[in-house]
Amino acid sequence: MNVVEEINLKELFDYFISKISIIILITLVVAIVGCSYALFLQKPLYKSSTTIVLTRTDTENSSTITQNDITLNQKLLSTYREIVKSRRVINQVISNLKLNYAYEKLNKDISVTSVQDTELIMINVSNENPEQAKKIADETAKVFTSEIQEMYQIKNISIVDNAVVASRPYNINITKQLIIYLFIGAVLGFGVVFVIYYFDTSIKTVEEVENRLELPILGQIPMNTKRRRRA
Repeated sequence: MNVVEEINLKELFDYFISKISIIILITLVVAIVGCSYALFLQKPLYKSSTTIVLTRTDTENSSTITQNDITLNQKLLSTYREIVKSRRVINQVISNLKLNYAYEKLNKDISVTSVQDTELIMINVSNENPEQAKKIADETAKVFTSEIQEMYQIKNISIVDNAVVASRPYNINITKQLIIYLFIGAVLGFGVVFVIYYFDTSIKTVEEVENRLELPILGQIPMNTKRRRRA
C-alpha cells in the first residue's frame, strides 16, 4: 500500500504541532553548531584577482589589432590558462616571493578563468593571508607575461587590473550560512518527528480507535490522575 495513503494529513499536521518544541530545538542546535564552526573553526580565505588581456601580437611594429591577432588570441586562450598553472610559472612565483609552498599547494590555490566572448583572463588566488593573496596574484601575472614572451616570442599580453587586498573572507558569510543552517535544521527536525510519527503504532485517543478498528466505542475508562495515599 502506498505510504501516502496510510497517512492522515490532518493527523500528521496535528502531530507536528504537538512536537513543535522538538523541531525548534533541533533547528536551533544545528544552527548554533553550524555558526560556531564558521566563527571559530572554519579558516577564513581571502581571494584576489589579476586581470590580463590578450592584445596585438607585436606592440613594437604595429599600432592596431588585426583580425589575425584576434583569431590567434582566441586560439591561445585555453593554452594560456594551462600555462598559468604550469610548474614553470608557479615554481618561478614561489622562488621570486620566497614562499614556503610546494608546487601542489600553490597550484591548488590558483584558479584561472576566461571571460566569455572576450580575450580577458582572470588569475584568482585564494589564501589565508589577504596580503599574500594579492602578491601571489600580481606576481603570477608578471611571471606568466614574461614566460609567454620567451616561449612564443610574441608580446600579446597586457595587465588590465592589478590585484587588490581583500577586505573580507570569501568563504565565510554568517548571514547566508545561518539561513542555510536554519533550513537544514528545520528539514532535519521535521524528518525526525515524521520518523517518530510513522513508527509510532500506539493508540492515544478514542477517535483513533474508531478510525483504525472501525468499531463503535461502548465505554471509556477515565484516567486516574490522583495519587494513592500511603498506608
